[in-house]
Amino acid sequence: MNVAEKSEQLIPSASEYILDNFDAADRIAILVLNRDFGETIQRITSAQKAASPEFQAWLRYKNANGSDIYVGMNPLKKDASTRTKDDIDSIKHVYIDLDHGGPEALEAIENSSLVPKPNYVVNSSPEKHQIVWKVEGMNLEDAEALLQAMTREFGGDPAATDATRVLRVPGFANKKYETDFYVVARKESTETYHLRDFKLQIDSQDSPRYNYNNRAKRESSPRNDISQSEHDWAFAKRALARGDDPEAVIQRIADYRSKDKADPIYYARHTVMKAQAELASQSANERPEEGDRTQTKEIGFDH
Repeated sequence: MNVAEKSEQLIPSASEYILDNFDAADRIAILVLNRDFGETIQRITSAQKAASPEFQAWLRYKNANGSDIYVGMNPLKKDASTRTKDDIDSIKHVYIDLDHGGPEALEAIENSSLVPKPNYVVNSSPEKHQIVWKVEGMNLEDAEALLQAMTREFGGDPAATDATRVLRVPGFANKKYETDFYVVARKESTETYHLRDFKLQIDSQDSPRYNYNNRAKRESSPRNDISQSEHDWAFAKRALARGDDPEAVIQRIADYRSKDKADPIYYARHTVMKAQAELASQSANERPEEGDRTQTKEIGFDH
């Protein structure tokens, strides 16, 4: 085998990427997000079906018409119809989203003795990468503590530190730019790792509540008179705009406000509904010719 053939083998198609990262019977979430139309479609189906020619043809059609394509990196329970933490069946991946630092940030990870060699390096947009490790034997708390520790160590996106996160699927165009950027994954390892293979310090500051609080502080406006409810609403808008599952956003806000709200789930759901309405209104104003379109939210149906 020559170098060119070997190199080509290491760059998987979308179907190959899905089947290499999941068992055929695993139920996974595929998220299809069209920011122009305010359309979010989530399909929960088996990895085998998601990798099938028919399903991939539908994804290519949606991608060609402006939708970004994502996959949840951890399998869901057999009866799951949403992508919340309670729906996660097992932890199969940990990851870090490098949205700053470009090649230098990637090099720091690849040369670090604190983490093992990644299974995949996904070039998700110009000089931005999503790094993926296959794992086993971790529970949800272990995984999220590790995600947060890696983010602190290597400067990753703090929004990508929950086990329900979706990452881009290679082989499809990133539609956030004026010119399509095609997402490419490079396979670097066939190992499956355990918590002991990661040498990062994981402490009590890695709780989801601590991470949410610090992210809110970093991303909030410098105004001193903004209420926590306004912070929650702004957080919900950002999370929904980048494609997070509304149910997962509701749960994160409810977890954070559990001590100061009589009914945190009701409060969080109301906040997310307001954020969805604002995003839909913005989308309609930006595209008046498409103003008669309504936001679509389809969850839990195989395609």
